[in-house]
Amino acid sequence: MLSCDICGETVTSEPDMKAHLLIVHMESEVICPFCKLSGVNYDEMCFHIETAHFEQNELERNFERISTIQYGTSENGKDNTAQCRMEVNSSIHSACASNHPKISAQSLPKDCTLKHKAFYSENLTESRKFTKSKEKQCDLSKIKGSVHETMYSPPNCPFCGKIEDCSQDMETHVKTKHANLLDTPLEDCDQSLYNCPMCGLICTNYHILQEHVDLHLEESSFGQGMDRVQCSRDLELAHQLQEEEDRRRKSEESRQEIEEFQKLQRQYGLDNSGGYKQQQLRNMEREVNRGRMHPSEFHRRKADMMESLAIGIDDGKTKTSGIIEALYRYYQNAAPDVRRVWLSTVVDHFQSSFGDRGWGCGYRNFQMLLSSLLQNDAYDDCVKGMSVPCIPKIQSMIEDAWKEGFDPQGASQLNNRLQGTKAWIGACEVYTLLTSLRVKCHIVDFHKSTGPLGTHPRLFEWILNYYSSEGERSQKVVCTSKPPIYLQHQGHSRTVVGIEERKNRTLCLLIFDPGCPSREMQKLLKQDMEASNLKQLRKFVGNLKHKQYQIVSIEGVLTSEEKVARRQASQVFTAEKIP
Repeated sequence: MLSCDICGETVTSEPDMKAHLLIVHMESEVICPFCKLSGVNYDEMCFHIETAHFEQNELERNFERISTIQYGTSENGKDNTAQCRMEVNSSIHSACASNHPKISAQSLPKDCTLKHKAFYSENLTESRKFTKSKEKQCDLSKIKGSVHETMYSPPNCPFCGKIEDCSQDMETHVKTKHANLLDTPLEDCDQSLYNCPMCGLICTNYHILQEHVDLHLEESSFGQGMDRVQCSRDLELAHQLQEEEDRRRKSEESRQEIEEFQKLQRQYGLDNSGGYKQQQLRNMEREVNRGRMHPSEFHRRKADMMESLAIGIDDGKTKTSGIIEALYRYYQNAAPDVRRVWLSTVVDHFQSSFGDRGWGCGYRNFQMLLSSLLQNDAYDDCVKGMSVPCIPKIQSMIEDAWKEGFDPQGASQLNNRLQGTKAWIGACEVYTLLTSLRVKCHIVDFHKSTGPLGTHPRLFEWILNYYSSEGERSQKVVCTSKPPIYLQHQGHSRTVVGIEERKNRTLCLLIFDPGCPSREMQKLLKQDMEASNLKQLRKFVGNLKHKQYQIVSIEGVLTSEEKVARRQASQVFTAEKIP
């Protein structure tokens, strides 16, 4: 005879007890005693506790083992243990049946044992409040009182009574020796099983699976929404950072452009810091302060400068004359390594002074060209009655040429103003000024290197052809009627006054540089001039390696009609390019 632990009713066999438990005591749903999970069937809950609460379930296993020992009544200990275990299992099955009416008798294990007895500890405790056996309630209270001692005693196997040293060894023993008691094969269940495609949870009902998957989808949708919100925020932040970076970059670029523009203004004399007169006075005052100039000399030079500016003629204090004649004498009597040399017409050298140092090379080279034209009878119609002008006068003459309509683009670049500034001038301004005087000239642009290592052999060949078109080939020294050539490159300009053809067939230009001091140029006037004195004039092919060179060559005199035509052509400035 078997007795129901919940209501005390007796039945004759185990199948009758199963039926009794399923019919009478299935009232509430199955609830996990550890995390309160509900809404699943018995097998699913057993799987949940075995995987999620194995350590917590160890205490309840010991509790059930002690219950089995205390409830034994047979004289044979093993029979008592087996019978008590069966009674406890029966009571647990009763609780299971009363808690979950969906579970059928066929879904329970054949040996009427559960995988997790702790699963029904709450339901078992509640149901025993209504039991008719007061003796069992007293015994249960005593057993609960002894749980504390049991927790700290060596663990015993609840199935076979074996004692292990620690809980890990007991866990290994139970899983290996009593696996058939812990796991209920899913094949024994009559119900159809459904696996969640997202987390692998096993459900016995399709509707439960659908609700479970819907929860996954809601969580996923919520997560995607949060991701979109976060992505939107990140994108907005990225836009803000990019805009700030763009503003900083534009501000920095603007600042650099302003600085570069101001630097160029200072470099080309357009920074409104005054012109020739102001610079001359400042530099002379500096010399006086340094003790290099006597105050009386300062006042004398200042008076001479004011007079020169008033009449518009250069005072000649930086001029050196007679160099071409001295060179002719030298080449006639010396220079054994020179095969032939061609010299321009007579030309004076003009050195930069206190007033134009650093920016006046273009003006000084124009003075050299004009000094040659003034001594050349072929150009009397153009420059007759003129004198070599001072730098402020040259600036005024260029402004007048702009007003006539020459080179409007160049005038615009220099704000149509040169007087009172330290603005640089180049080949275009020299061409404009000469053309306005009816001097026929030509600009040639050697815009890139034509030789190895950045050299310009084509420039040397062009100048040789320019000068060698006159004179006998048999002569060593040829004084041509050709005016000197204006030579411009980045940052500086000079004047070509001749060319040497050496015995090794190399070419060498003879150049007047405004930056060369007058005292050095005057050494060329000595009767016993040495070859070393020519070093400052000679420039070989390897000495000219700037990226670009421009020359202005003088070719004759323009008629009035030709002058007008050239003025029209200067609206869009063009130059002959080589190569």
